[in-house]
Amino acid sequence: MGIVQNIWWMLVLIGIMILIHELGHYWAARWFDVRVEAFSFGFGPRLFGFRRGETDFRVSAIPFGGYVKMTGEQAGEDGTEDPRALLAKPRWQRMIIAFAGPLMNILLAIGLLAGLYMNRYPKIVGSDGPAIVGFVEYDSAAAKAGVLEGDVIVAIDGKQNPAWEEVALTVVGAANREVPLVLNRGGEQVLKTVVPSLDEQTGVGDAGWSQHHEIQIGSVTADTGADKAGLKSGDVLVAMDGTRLGSTAKLHALLREGAGKPVQLTYLREGKEFTVPVQPKLTELDSKEKRWLLGVQLTPRLTFVALSFSEALSESIKQNRRDAGLILQLLRGIVERRMSGKTLSGPIGIAKMSGEAARDGAPTYVWLMAQVSLNLAIFNLLPIPILDGGTILMLLIEMLLRRDLSLQLKETIFKLGFVFLMMVVAFVLYNDITKLLPG
Repeated sequence: MGIVQNIWWMLVLIGIMILIHELGHYWAARWFDVRVEAFSFGFGPRLFGFRRGETDFRVSAIPFGGYVKMTGEQAGEDGTEDPRALLAKPRWQRMIIAFAGPLMNILLAIGLLAGLYMNRYPKIVGSDGPAIVGFVEYDSAAAKAGVLEGDVIVAIDGKQNPAWEEVALTVVGAANREVPLVLNRGGEQVLKTVVPSLDEQTGVGDAGWSQHHEIQIGSVTADTGADKAGLKSGDVLVAMDGTRLGSTAKLHALLREGAGKPVQLTYLREGKEFTVPVQPKLTELDSKEKRWLLGVQLTPRLTFVALSFSEALSESIKQNRRDAGLILQLLRGIVERRMSGKTLSGPIGIAKMSGEAARDGAPTYVWLMAQVSLNLAIFNLLPIPILDGGTILMLLIEMLLRRDLSLQLKETIFKLGFVFLMMVVAFVLYNDITKLLPG
């Protein structure tokens, strides 16, 4: 049942992405009076549809994709002499038509997040303040660089006074690369250089530090140490065995060091502090990992606020800009072989994420839809033949040369692009399958 749900929610998500993307091409083509013969949701044989004017709106047999068929798209094709054929239009108009699809996906991502933020915008308590290091893992990249708990990150990789989210995004895309730091330690500025390591499991950069934040209990698992000690949802964890807690990562590190010994846990409830003994339990998270846990789901302490339209739009644009920068950093890291391609997901991975997001609720699903839409836009804009970015690049080259590239050269380029794209598809499918296999 779970697999069927995953596939269904993936089809809904991908369907919306395809529809919005192809509508961009369709509207731009119509704006420049290009004859559109077909608007297809899916590839392959036509299943059903309707005709409006000169366009056949259809649903085809293979649902993974879609296309807008315009008259005279390729040299030598029937209809190229038609003044309304695509190739009869100036190159700048053809560039706009190619760019319109990814643009619609970008606008969708911005619109979805803006709508979400107008309803509930999550804020970590204290996130408006400076980026304070709450925990440094032993022998991590941050530890080797000399970063200490309580350090305030004044600048990272040239970004001044970054929020912790900017710190995290910088590190994720900087595996095996030197990243300069400026820290405020006790009122003095300290210069350091951190080289984030490559996390083999996630394929992204990891400095081994975490943000200073309050730790709130989201839920308590029945018949566990925390449940027996009387801990409740909403309690804020303050200290363990007298050591102040500044992050969830620090709590897990202390539990790991304790190796199952009972701990004295101090928590805050309705403004009052309480200390209780709690017995951790060795819990199997998956087939690869076991961890000592208290029996609680921990989250940074969050508040949810409703933003005005202008505030929500502004935050959405900022977030999408940051996400786009992260995607480009990851792609650059993969090309430079500093980072692993394990971060890439195919249809199996997207189906799994779609099902999980839908079961988690509408806000999570909308957020995932915005992420996928932005990823689709950026992927389509890559200068790869057969993609919109490849089309735009060839049109730019022709504009510089002031002549068309030969038909034979274009066909060769598109064949190479198709082979490369199939290699990417095979790779992401392999990625998806290996993530499902045990061990």
